[in-house]
Amino acid sequence: MIISDRLTSALDAARPLTRGTVTGAVGLRITVGGVAAKVGDLLRVGEGAETIFAEVAAIDGDRLSCLPLGSIAGIGTGSPVVPTGGPLRVTVGPDLVGRILDGLGRPMDGGPPLRGESVSIDAKPPSALDRGLVDAPMSLGIRVLDTLVPCGKGQRIGIFAGSGVGKSTLMSMITRGTSAALNVVALVGERGREVREFIEHDLGPEGLARSVVVIATSDQPPLVRLRAGAVATRIAEYYRDEGQDVLMMMDSVTRAAMAQREVGLSVGEPPATRGYPPSVFAMLASLLERAGPGATGSITGLYTVLVEGDDHNEPIADAARSILDGHIVLDRKLATAGHFPSIESLDSISRVANKITTRDQKADATTLRRLMAARRDVRELVEIGAYVPGSNPDADRANEIWPQILDFLRQGLDERVTAEQAWEQLHRLLHG
Repeated sequence: MIISDRLTSALDAARPLTRGTVTGAVGLRITVGGVAAKVGDLLRVGEGAETIFAEVAAIDGDRLSCLPLGSIAGIGTGSPVVPTGGPLRVTVGPDLVGRILDGLGRPMDGGPPLRGESVSIDAKPPSALDRGLVDAPMSLGIRVLDTLVPCGKGQRIGIFAGSGVGKSTLMSMITRGTSAALNVVALVGERGREVREFIEHDLGPEGLARSVVVIATSDQPPLVRLRAGAVATRIAEYYRDEGQDVLMMMDSVTRAAMAQREVGLSVGEPPATRGYPPSVFAMLASLLERAGPGATGSITGLYTVLVEGDDHNEPIADAARSILDGHIVLDRKLATAGHFPSIESLDSISRVANKITTRDQKADATTLRRLMAARRDVRELVEIGAYVPGSNPDADRANEIWPQILDFLRQGLDERVTAEQAWEQLHRLLHG
């Protein structure tokens, strides 16, 4: 490792230094001439205190279209540009646990410099034939999820909801209650006020001690917000390749897609579905496919999806749902009624549930779903007093034990429940 780092440093020092200049700046885009670089390479733009980095996003002949990783104030025509010789790199290693990083993988918690291996943030997903199978459960510490929407090690599942319905709160409950030994949390496009609240109140010292947190707030340039997801994924991949089972959470994949939309439109891509250029959907597939089981360890991915106007069929939600291995739907009516976590379990699905549950567990979960579905079908009749008992045996049974079902579906923010306890409580609810 040390020899490799020294060799890389020596090659960088021996590389001929070429300089180009800024030829224009429009909106989010800087155009550069006189430099040979590839798409994805980093360039150093400006001099002195006004130096920033920019990433090559498109090439048109000898003109490079670049997107800055910082403010372009002070950058003008003729500002010097020097290539760094490669793409953005991030430090990975065992010392990252308990650290808080910015969207480019740099420490922002005032701690010591990171030690480890410097790697590119881009990595190919494991080959489909080299992946392990998702055949073991991973407890998320949420009673309704561990029973009705069970998650497996290496599964990728989405949390779909509108704004203000409880996605971040659910993530904090999972972070503290999961059976995973290591969490990698990416906060992409979050409000600055909420970041510290999440770290100090929701995550807490106990959760942070076994987590790596990557933060790119909403005021950051779009490329930083976009790269934050790739940085967090690359860190999770390092621990997976070390044989660990990692739980990775990203809040939210929608804001990463919005950042990619800004990037794509800035370099001239045509807008397509609801203004999203084609590169957005390619980015979603490549990012989400990097999670999952590897040859040794696994990355269990939980991705929040912010559905616009509570429309669960809008383009990003629809694309993410088609890639992921399941979805958890949060309902605004439940949230406004004080039902937390506000999970609409009948609309939530785990595509690997049959592979990670026993026959008895599957039977209990199916029974509860059947009772809840029957209760939903006759709910309006029950509320107006028009339902005739005996019309539907499942509805009769559900009405009889409905208060107990609601107690099972609800869970306090600080309540810890293991998967074994959840299944035991479900069995006791159904069979007395």
